[in-house]
Amino acid sequence: MKKITSKIFIDGGNPEETREAKKLLGFVDGQTTNPTLISQNPEVKKRLTAREKFTKEEAKLFYKKVVTEIAEITSGPISVEVFASKDTTAEEMIEEAKEMAGWVPNAYIKLPITQEGLKAAQEAVRYNLPINMTLCFSQEQAAAVYVATKGAEKPVFISPFVGRLDDQGEDGMSLVENILRFYKKGDGHVLPLTASIRNVDHLLAALKMFCPLITCPFRVIKEWEARDFILPDENFVYQRKDLQVIPYQEISLEKNWSEYNIYHSLTKIGVEKFTADWEAIIKE
Repeated sequence: MKKITSKIFIDGGNPEETREAKKLLGFVDGQTTNPTLISQNPEVKKRLTAREKFTKEEAKLFYKKVVTEIAEITSGPISVEVFASKDTTAEEMIEEAKEMAGWVPNAYIKLPITQEGLKAAQEAVRYNLPINMTLCFSQEQAAAVYVATKGAEKPVFISPFVGRLDDQGEDGMSLVENILRFYKKGDGHVLPLTASIRNVDHLLAALKMFCPLITCPFRVIKEWEARDFILPDENFVYQRKDLQVIPYQEISLEKNWSEYNIYHSLTKIGVEKFTADWEAIIKE
C-alpha cells in the first residue's frame, strides 16, 4: 500500500478481526471500541445464546480482556468507553476512566459529548488521561470539546459519526470537513477521528480530506481490499448523492465551553443505544 498520512484504526470489539485487518493492511494504527461493539463479540453472543448473562463485574472483566488482547496486536491508541448513561455523573465517569486507563498503556478513554461528559473531560485533562470525545454530530460540539480540553498534554480525539448523520439525510462527511476547517484556527491539540464509517467511499473521502484519524469496521477493510486498496487521487470526488450538506459555521474558539449549544438528538440517542446494548448482557 502507498504511504498515507491518515492513521487507520479498526472499529470493533473482536480481536480476531483486528488480527485479520493487520494481515490485510500490513499495519493497524489503533482501535476504537464501545459498549455496543463489545456486546457483539462472538464470545458474548455465544454466552447469550446459552442464556448466560454477565454480572457487572464479569462484563467489565471481559471488556478488559478484549482490550488487553487488542493491545497485543497494536501499540497504537485503543479507545475504551466509560459506561455512561444519561444519569451518569462526571465524577462517576472520571473514576471509571482512571480504572480503564490502567488496563493497557495505550488506552484512550471515550467520553460522550454531553454536559457531564465535558465536565469529565476537563478533569481528565487535569489527570493527564488521554481522551476520545465521542458521539459528535455538530460543529458547536466540536468547539466545546476544543475549549474544554485546552491545555491537554496528550492529543485529544474527537469522533464525528458520519454514518449516523447520513442515516437521517445529512452529509456526515461535510461535518468532518467543517471541523477540520475551523480547527485550523486553533492550536492543534484536538484531532478529528472520522467514525461510524459505513463504506469505502466514506474512507476515501476522509483520506482525501487528510483527516488525521479514521476508524473502520473490519467489513469496510474487506471491501477496501476487494477494491485493491484504492486511494483517492486529485480527480476523486465524494458522491454525496441526495444527502444534505451541513453548512460551515464560523465559530469562535474563545468562549467558555458551557456557552456552546452542545445538544444534539443523535448524541442523546447514541448514549441510550450504548446503555441499552450494555445492559442487555447484564444480569438483572
